[in-house]
Amino acid sequence: MKRIKITIGIFLLLVSFMVAAQEDLNNYLQTAAEHNPGIKVKFNEYMAALEIAPQVKALPDPVLAFGYFISPVETRNGPMQFKLTASQMFPWIGTLKAKENAAIQSAKAKFEAFEEAKSSLYNEVKASYFTIYFNQKAIAITLENIDILESFRKLANIKFEAGLVSAVDEYRIEIEIGELENQLALLKDKQLALEVMFNNLLNTNANEKVRIPEVLWTDDFPLSKQAALDSINQSNHQLLSLDFQQLALHYKQDIASSMGKPSFNIGLDYTVVGKGENKLAGTDAIVFPMVGISIPLYRNKYKAMVQEVVYQAAAKENQKIDKSNMLETLFEKSWKDYQDANRRTLLYTSQLKLAQKSVRLLETEYATANKNFEEILRMERKILKFNLELEKARADKQAAIAFINYLMGK
Repeated sequence: MKRIKITIGIFLLLVSFMVAAQEDLNNYLQTAAEHNPGIKVKFNEYMAALEIAPQVKALPDPVLAFGYFISPVETRNGPMQFKLTASQMFPWIGTLKAKENAAIQSAKAKFEAFEEAKSSLYNEVKASYFTIYFNQKAIAITLENIDILESFRKLANIKFEAGLVSAVDEYRIEIEIGELENQLALLKDKQLALEVMFNNLLNTNANEKVRIPEVLWTDDFPLSKQAALDSINQSNHQLLSLDFQQLALHYKQDIASSMGKPSFNIGLDYTVVGKGENKLAGTDAIVFPMVGISIPLYRNKYKAMVQEVVYQAAAKENQKIDKSNMLETLFEKSWKDYQDANRRTLLYTSQLKLAQKSVRLLETEYATANKNFEEILRMERKILKFNLELEKARADKQAAIAFINYLMGK
């Protein structure tokens, strides 16, 4: 009963560590979203796009003109001195609404580009985090193996002094330790570089220490393969951006068609007339309305404008098909990586247990019968390898899940 309680306690402790580690990663993601300059670029581009709609839906600015007669024109009521003209251009019905709709859809496409940049950043942060985790575990595992070999060296030295073994056993351990120490130095240098890269993604202090869990969580991907692929086709931000760009082109085609239709100009002309020789009063101004129409006579120009948008829409449709095919290819590779990491996790967990049992038996034989020393070193190398491969599989699994989530637009 006591052993069961201890086991349960250890399990709960590990779960709490994993939850805390996931919370750390979520905090890093939040920091990246708030401080990464690349994300700010995309967000500001989206905000700028939002300001286009109010501009294009407005009527053209009215025109106010002033004319002064240097040589006054004489009329029956007197000389014309100056005149004021005010006019307003009105495009074909529906043109301004189409421009507004095109601008709104373009802004939505910019928003999806912003969401895509954020999802891509999240994936980069996660991938970097899992790489740092593996490298840190590699450092810890290497240090543990050096400590084990140091204990073997002491044992071999005692046996050598007692005349039970040759000095070759101690030399072999020295060689193994030397190689591990060189590998350890490389891993530590790599750790510094990885942490600088991670902190730059967050746009924070490059030398800040990254908090990494003792054991990485082992969450599985919650969806089936087909459900994940369907989610990519429906929710991927790159595909959604192309959808909105297609809608914008639909409205741009309406705009191009409207450009080939008449526009109207309504105005008012106010002429000030001075007093003439007959000294008439109360007739010092002439006011009359004006109506104009712009006739698009050069039809080839407007036909070409419409055809240009038609070609752009066809190109955008093919671009979406190409993007969808590319995303499916990336998903298949990521799904393969996820399945492979799952298999490797199970394999190396089992292999590690067997190797640890084997080395304990070999240690006993060497301590009592002075044999199988080479086999001990070989098995220790296998334990080092299996430990590293197990941690690599755990990191690869979570990295594959993160990339699939990125493809799904999460």
